[in-house]
Amino acid sequence: MRILGIDYGSKRVGVAVSDPNGQFALPVSVVSNTPTLLSEIEKIATDNESREIVMGESRNYKGEPNEILLDSMEFKKRLEERGFKVYLELEFMTSVQAERWQGKGALTDASAAAIILQSYLDRKKHETENI
Repeated sequence: MRILGIDYGSKRVGVAVSDPNGQFALPVSVVSNTPTLLSEIEKIATDNESREIVMGESRNYKGEPNEILLDSMEFKKRLEERGFKVYLELEFMTSVQAERWQGKGALTDASAAAIILQSYLDRKKHETENI
């Protein structure tokens, strides 16, 4: 089963998807953060046969919740109400990291989502290997 990755932003939301075996993450799209966001994410999830989502847990330099985290937790709650299993993955400046790797472009936020998702996939693989 594929897993979606989300880089939640106040204007744009990057979306990534894993391969069917959960080995690697690929950028998919960038969706505007508008009132239709939930239905657009649901469609992407349905198209990719995914019921699991990894969202970036954004915090400030002190490790405290920031404004984006508070907004994204409300979105997480709405996804869970729709039957999705949502995991949080601590992330810090993934959009900047994606921009450094590929330059600024239309899919920068989707690449940031792929970084978040890949971090989650790698951590889960490492945890499984060390059992």
